[in-house]
Amino acid sequence: MTPTDKLKVLFVTSEVAPLIKTGGLADVSGALTGALMGMGVDLRVLVPGYPQVLDALKTRGKAATLPSLPGVPPATLIASRLPTGVPLLVIDSAIYQRGGGPYQDQSGKDWPDNDLRFGLLSYIGALLSTQDSPFPWRPDIVHCNDWQAGLIPVYLNYNYATREHARTVVTIHNLAFQGIFPAQTASRIGLPPQALTMEGVEYYGSMSFLKGGLQFAGRITTVSPSYADEIQREPLGMGLQGLLARRSDVLAGILNGIDTDAWDPESDPYIERYYNASRLIAKQDNKRALQVRMGLEDAPEVPLFGVVSRLTEQKGHDLTADMAEDLVRLPAQLAVLGSGDNLLQQRFRALAVKFPGKIAVQIGFDEGLSHQIEAGADIFLMPSRFEPSGLNQMYSQRYGTPPVVHATGGLRDTVVDMNPETLRKHRATGFVFAPLDAATLLQTCLRAATAFHDKKLWRQLQKYGMAQDFSWDARAKQYLEVYRSLADA
Repeated sequence: MTPTDKLKVLFVTSEVAPLIKTGGLADVSGALTGALMGMGVDLRVLVPGYPQVLDALKTRGKAATLPSLPGVPPATLIASRLPTGVPLLVIDSAIYQRGGGPYQDQSGKDWPDNDLRFGLLSYIGALLSTQDSPFPWRPDIVHCNDWQAGLIPVYLNYNYATREHARTVVTIHNLAFQGIFPAQTASRIGLPPQALTMEGVEYYGSMSFLKGGLQFAGRITTVSPSYADEIQREPLGMGLQGLLARRSDVLAGILNGIDTDAWDPESDPYIERYYNASRLIAKQDNKRALQVRMGLEDAPEVPLFGVVSRLTEQKGHDLTADMAEDLVRLPAQLAVLGSGDNLLQQRFRALAVKFPGKIAVQIGFDEGLSHQIEAGADIFLMPSRFEPSGLNQMYSQRYGTPPVVHATGGLRDTVVDMNPETLRKHRATGFVFAPLDAATLLQTCLRAATAFHDKKLWRQLQKYGMAQDFSWDARAKQYLEVYRSLADA
């Protein structure tokens, strides 16, 4: 392709903000596609037609009648647009029309037919990338996100090997989720017998959607350079480290960006008072408002540590609970918003009861409160065991709330530890620690609290963090380079 040719990209995802969201994939799908379109990419987003998606569509038009898989209800392709203006293609099928979430029912159990539901997403994504497509627009590149779209390269390799089709990119947002199903799923979703081998989708006697995608993708990306390196070895390779190491020549880590319009302390509608790097004194009003909302003592000189997270082993907040009593004795306060593991939720609730006014906990998710914690906390905690990218550490720096992070994945790539050299070079933005244990986490929190009490030093640290560019523009350029390298190959 010449530099002036307009690339056509089909972006296939199981969720996209603001229509349907369970995590960071939705934010990436919404923001990256908007940035790419702004750079001139001719792009379509393909997403399943969950009730939440169909209900949110402002406009809709039938784009094509789609073939379906055996045992799966017929499907129709609906054309619409995201609020960003990005063209949207929705697979309207009864298999997606149910209560609960995209992957689980209302009780939190995985849908038993997720193999068919996301087999259909991959099947349609592959079809739209070929000359057999019933939809007139044809992509040059099909960008497959996570295991839910992982079979697209597999279908193209086995079912369309003799036909012209788009080149493929597979992005790993979290390798812990691989789409593993019984071996007989392969035939149920229209894959030939030769696909169920070690060189295909077979995985320890089962089949893996993601493994198949990684086998046949033209390029593989993941969401930070450090994570791209970590997943080529145990333990973070999650059983696929050998395959990823063999394909390291087509594997790259591209950091996620953040939505700098939605996360902007100068215009955030959720926070008490707007501020920027030149008006950091106003951040104190947000701290006071957060303390009032969460029932914490009005103590401006006591550092307030914030947590917005899933409460799971991956996120490392069992260590936060382990050291919480010592943390409040520094002295410090702790504000926690999150949900997840029931035992960990109970531990945090018990800590809030034991230390009223010093530890406050809200179980669940609240978009407004998540913004208020970023703006009102002094320090943000992210002791993740692994973190492919992470977003909150970037929100925190933008909000002048230096983060404390474990040295892993995207956390290592986006937070610069405060020390004399990084301060001298105006690069320090937070506190990075290893090894991962409660004692080291507490010691790092003490280091952060000590810095907090040095007002001149603290202002420097806040301003360095707020000067970082975490927008999607630079990231989108890197994806565009990946697309072009594939299209020109």
